[in-house]
Amino acid sequence: MSILVAHVDGGSHGNPGPSGIGVVIQDAQGDKIRISKWIGHQDNNVAEYVALLEALQHAHASKAKALRVFSDSQVVVRQMTGEYACRSPRLYSLHWTCRKLARSLDFSISHIDREDNHEANGLVHDAVRRGCRVAASTQRSVFSLQPATVLA
Repeated sequence: MSILVAHVDGGSHGNPGPSGIGVVIQDAQGDKIRISKWIGHQDNNVAEYVALLEALQHAHASKAKALRVFSDSQVVVRQMTGEYACRSPRLYSLHWTCRKLARSLDFSISHIDREDNHEANGLVHDAVRRGCRVAASTQRSVFSLQPATVLA
């Protein structure tokens, strides 16, 4: 694989809140890989960076030479291109890691409208819904395992 194109998105229901990522990676032959992951309780910007990190890690694992990323997050795009400095302590390590991985590729990142990122966005919402169901069932099972309290 030489050139990959990735559409990345991350989001949370509430900010912060239950979060997920969606990544759609297409190779030169048009084959797509879709990634949808629950990432726990995060804010939107962390989720956006985790989605970018997922695409970068996949590019490295597949030995890609180039990665073209499209994101609807202006913060991530502007920080990754150097237009904005990353001063947020909660984003700094994610930003630094993404920059380090990107340097070893022919890398570009561009902003697109949310409407043009609908497939990755749908994967985010699927991940959050799945994660919320798992979290809710885990909470119920934990409570059901506790002994009942008997009041006299």
